[in-house]
Order: sequence, then C-alpha cells, then structure tokens
Amino acid sequence: MKHFGLVGKSLSHSFSKIYFEEKFKKLGLTDHCYHNFEISSIDEFPAIILENPQLVGLNVTIPYKESIMPFLDTFSDEAIEIGAVNCIKISGGQLKGYNTDVYGFAQSIKPFLTPNQNRALILGTGGGSKAVAYVLKKIGLDVFFVSHTEKKTPQTFLYEEINKQVMKAFKLIVNTSPLGMFPNTEIGPDIPYRFFSQEHLAYDLIYNPENTLFLKQAQKNGATTINGLSMLRLQAEKNWEIWQDKNT
Repeated sequence: MKHFGLVGKSLSHSFSKIYFEEKFKKLGLTDHCYHNFEISSIDEFPAIILENPQLVGLNVTIPYKESIMPFLDTFSDEAIEIGAVNCIKISGGQLKGYNTDVYGFAQSIKPFLTPNQNRALILGTGGGSKAVAYVLKKIGLDVFFVSHTEKKTPQTFLYEEINKQVMKAFKLIVNTSPLGMFPNTEIGPDIPYRFFSQEHLAYDLIYNPENTLFLKQAQKNGATTINGLSMLRLQAEKNWEIWQDKNT
C-alpha cells in the first residue's frame, strides 16, 4: 500500500482527502489511500512518520507550513527561498519539502491580472503569504503586507493603517489569512471594504466557503474576485506529479 496524507490543525472540512480519494478511484489505484493527520502541535509530526512507514507523500496546511521545515531533510529551491512548505515527498527515509502553492497561485491569478494591478497588498504574514509574495514579485509587482501584530519591514502595514489612500494605491488585494474560513464565515479581514472599486482584483486563498465575506464585500463594490479553489486544485495536481516523479 502507498499512503498519503494531510498534516494540519483543523482538517474536518479539508479538500485534499476527498480530492485524492476520488483521484485514486478514477485511476483504479486500489493500493493507494489518504489520511488526515490532525495535530495540535508540530512537535507531534515525527510520530506521524514513525507510526506510518508506508507514507510516501504529505500535504501540509495551516498553521504548519513554516514550522514543519526543521523536521525535513532537504528542500526544493523554491521552498528554501520562500521559507514555507506545503508538499513533502518521502523516499528512502528522506523527507523533501516543496512549495507547490507557488505554482497553484501563479497559474490561477495570471488570467485575471491587468497592467493596472501593479501593486499588491497581502493580508496576513503566514506561510501562504510568502508563496503569494514570491509569485507576485517574480511577475514584477510591488508587494506590501498587512499584519495584526507588528511592522516587520517598511513594506508592512498594520490593519488600522489601511485607509482610502492605501486601498486606492493597491489594486490587487490578496487575503492569505484564515479569517472567514468555515465555520467562522461571518468574519473577514478588518479593512475598509467600501473603497474597493471596479479597478480592484480581490483574491482569497480560502475555498470553503467559496464566497467569503471578504469576496462578497469586494464584489459589492465592483471588484473582480477569485477564491482559492482553482489554486488548491492546481497545487494538488503538482503535488501528485512530484510524488509520482522518480527523479524529484
């Protein structure tokens, strides 16, 4: 048997298990199975590896994309540069970390970007935000972050600093925080939504619900919106490609 799985904190409504179980069924892979490994601390991760010797691939989700890295042996170049991992390949006792969020985000946003959206405001500073920033900088956009806690760099705003002028200056706004994720769908990032416009593109990495409060408020004011579902599907396929490639 070949075992795969997802490591995270709250996984009861996760996408990955359903997605890969359907994939195995379609491909007739009866010797493949997928598990959710819900842990309250990253310190529990080594036990997953020890107790599941048939594991060959893992997905990693909130909040462990950064904290899992010290437990791995090697990394792809992108994972090193970004400082976050969402895919692990296990082979010969070695755990190699990859970041396929980069691929998923890049492929999903490119068809929607316009020349007007040359500056990006990223809500959140976790592992997902790093992949998003990596992609947007590669495309050539100026990237700033919004944080609840501290201004880590000159390119960081606090939420209370987001006003009409900031919203007008940044025509691409990406939510990488978990605010608005099921079951807490009645909340969203604390920004002045009334300053969204038809020139804005609002992207939410959340996929459940498909239309978050953040996206609803952006739509209400004329913005183009994208949820995280296409990104999720694209990164899942890239993970599968990595797990199947004998040369990675």
